[in-house]
Amino acid sequence: MPSGDITPPEAARWAARGGLPLPADRHGAVAATASHIHSVVAVLRELDFGDTPPAPAYRAAQEAHDAAV
Repeated sequence: MPSGDITPPEAARWAARGGLPLPADRHGAVAATASHIHSVVAVLRELDFGDTPPAPAYRAAQEAHDAAV
C-alpha cells in the first residue's frame, strides 16, 4: 500500500477493483477513512512483538490461576 494520504480517485479505483463501486459523493469519505486506517496499521507494524507467543498459545484460565497464587 502506498504511503501518504489516499486520494478520492484512488479510493474509488480500489473500491471498483474490489467489486464495490462507490457513488461519487462517497469518494472523499472513503479516502479519508482508508487513510486513517492505513496510518493506524502503519503504527502497529512498527511494534516489536519479539517473544510474544501467538494468540492460540494464551490460556486465560492459567493466567487467572497464576495471578491468584
